Amino acid sequence: MKILNKYILKSFLVPFLATFFIILFVLIMQALWLQFDKIAGKGIGIVIIFKFLGYIALMMVPTALPIAILLSSIMALGNLAENYEFAAIKSAGISLQRFIRPLVLLMFILSGLNFLFLNYVFPFASLKSKNLIYNMKMKEPGLALVPGTFNTEIPGYSIKFDEKYGEDENLLKNVLIYKLNNNNVSNVTITAEKGEIVSEEGSRYLTLVLNNGYYYEDIIGKKNTMKKRKRAAFSKAHFDEYKVNIDVSSIGDFDPDDVKYKTGKEMLSLNQLDFYIDSLQTPYHDFVNNRANRLYITLKGNRLAQDTVPNNDLSMDIFENFNEAEQKIIVDNAHIFVEGNIDNISNFKGTLNDKQKIINGYNTEFHKRIAFSLACLVLFFVGAPLGSIIRKGGFGLPMIMAITIFVIYFFISTLGKNMAESNTVSPIFGGWLATLVLLPFGLMLMLRATKDKGIFNVDAFLQPIANFINKLFKLDKNKFS
Repeated sequence: MKILNKYILKSFLVPFLATFFIILFVLIMQALWLQFDKIAGKGIGIVIIFKFLGYIALMMVPTALPIAILLSSIMALGNLAENYEFAAIKSAGISLQRFIRPLVLLMFILSGLNFLFLNYVFPFASLKSKNLIYNMKMKEPGLALVPGTFNTEIPGYSIKFDEKYGEDENLLKNVLIYKLNNNNVSNVTITAEKGEIVSEEGSRYLTLVLNNGYYYEDIIGKKNTMKKRKRAAFSKAHFDEYKVNIDVSSIGDFDPDDVKYKTGKEMLSLNQLDFYIDSLQTPYHDFVNNRANRLYITLKGNRLAQDTVPNNDLSMDIFENFNEAEQKIIVDNAHIFVEGNIDNISNFKGTLNDKQKIINGYNTEFHKRIAFSLACLVLFFVGAPLGSIIRKGGFGLPMIMAITIFVIYFFISTLGKNMAESNTVSPIFGGWLATLVLLPFGLMLMLRATKDKGIFNVDAFLQPIANFINKLFKLDKNKFS
């Protein structure tokens, strides 16, 4: 049995190592292509680029590992079945479960390694890569500006525009600029229909050339009281062309190891995710309780009391105790009061959903991290019996089936994550959805492979139809006879 165990391990490990590095290379190149515009033409050294690729490689290992296991298990078992080695092993009285037992033990080991990788190495690599991408973008701040959102990376300014276009993507449309003071308060606002980013290599200034816009300014000066600020002058001027020179020397110095972001959910280990979930839950519940108490007080629920003074002259219908003019006033006031509370509740609902979505994001990442570490085991239970059923080795059909199955797994995993973050399902269910779907499928394939059955029994569908047609023909013959 030791020889058989060594043989099945060798049959699996050889294609596994080859496919793992091939898939890892493809994933790294894909990630590099997506970030290529943030690296090219910025004078970044080859050492920094290789460091970036190293971080990307570490991030892609947990994804490449399950794909390689799925593909190599289909190839290994399919090759053994195609060469009738698997049939010879079965004829010796060795079942499929006993034959792949060494591989199952190996899958448990790889799942454990994948869990450790996802818990320690992946957050570190994600932290370093995200901050390195940000630092590389800020080497040329003009290229870091993103349309459709307020860009606050440039100190002293908050810049928003609808579209970035042109051959060099340095032309802007519908520009809005807030000039911030030391307290992040804006008293200067600039709007323009069009703008152009002008920067020279090595220059400490980034120039925005604005066309056809307005310049607004609250001339506050040293007026430090609210009353004086309300009485301060306000200026408005139209311009055909206006240049804004921004000093970017403080952010142009490239430090690849500078860390700006630390709390993204991909950058945290499981213990840190658990800590963040707990730390977010407390203010969330406090926020809900405070809003509930405010609504209760606003509706004057705290002032409700049982009337202990008997008055037989009053009607039980409170509204009937008032004359027509007073009833109209009551209805109008009630209408205004209800509309105001509905608006407050609507605004509260949006804020509540945003806060809940943040908590669900961390919670889903926690469970998804654990579930994805078991993807090695789950996809093996899909690939191993599938290979023995299709009886095809090589890279052709196994590659197609492996990619198809992993795409389905990834799609279900992303679907569960999005549903959990939008509060459609619980974070636990969303994080484990892909595993809950594919694990029964893998066990079903294992059962069919053990009984030497195909993926689908075509006769089970066609035989009842054939029997029904035969009965019809027999009935027709009996009628004619």
